[in-house]
Amino acid sequence: MIAIDWGTSNFRAFRLDEAGEIIERRLFPSGVLRVEEGRFAETLLAQVGDWLTAGESRILLCGMVGSREGWAEAKYLRCPVGIESLADSVIRLPFARAEALLVPGVIGEDPYGVPEVMRGEETEAMGMLDSCGGAGLVCLPGTHSKWIHLRDQKIVSFITCMTGEVFAVLRKCTILARIMTSGVEVDMESFLRGVARSEDNGGLLHHLFSVRTLALMDQLKQEASASYLSGLLIGHEVRAAIPPGTHVHLVGAAQLCSLYGQAIEACGGSYTLEDQDAAARGLAAIARRLSWT
Repeated sequence: MIAIDWGTSNFRAFRLDEAGEIIERRLFPSGVLRVEEGRFAETLLAQVGDWLTAGESRILLCGMVGSREGWAEAKYLRCPVGIESLADSVIRLPFARAEALLVPGVIGEDPYGVPEVMRGEETEAMGMLDSCGGAGLVCLPGTHSKWIHLRDQKIVSFITCMTGEVFAVLRKCTILARIMTSGVEVDMESFLRGVARSEDNGGLLHHLFSVRTLALMDQLKQEASASYLSGLLIGHEVRAAIPPGTHVHLVGAAQLCSLYGQAIEACGGSYTLEDQDAAARGLAAIARRLSWT
């Protein structure tokens, strides 16, 4: 089977054996927003056509490919959501070369009744069920980080934080950009200093200006200012998402998850770094419950 996590920016493909183990993987920067004129079938064929020629006949997809901007819109399922309900709600895509099915997204509400949505992360969460015993808090850091609460093998609630996108905008499109140095490694001391600052009173909008003032007063090196900003933003995110003492299962790119882990510990929590291939594991688990033609 071919498992595909097709997001806004990237296309991740996995070739799986009958047991759901990964045989081969591919990553392309051909996310949904980069597909020209709705040519999704052509893009899919270009990326995995050789796998189809080699005999694969089943494809299961998840992610933003199922959004309004994607190949076909798959309606959201309302929390609580488990593997069975996701498998029961897949939709068929118009693809001549193989049977192509699409996993729906999930909709919920934050504690104040404001809608929350996700596409792709629900599948990654399903790939986490075994490692976290079907219950716990899963964090998927990224452009729009997700904090997903699992209970009884189901997604019961989640929240989204636009931390990664806000970091990119602040770093490139505001007055803070003038003191940012690109292409440098993370300065962990400055990162943790930003995390510590996030505990102070005053709020994020006030704290952000300290990136500029600390550099102006030579209390923060310009080459470390991006690390401080990152710590400040992630620190605020973590403190809003978890009370002290919470254990978090982190899924995602190793370097970013490591930063989140440092922030979680600095905020009084603990964490476990989990398998980066949670999406492939989740797609395999959903596929086992499908009635393929």
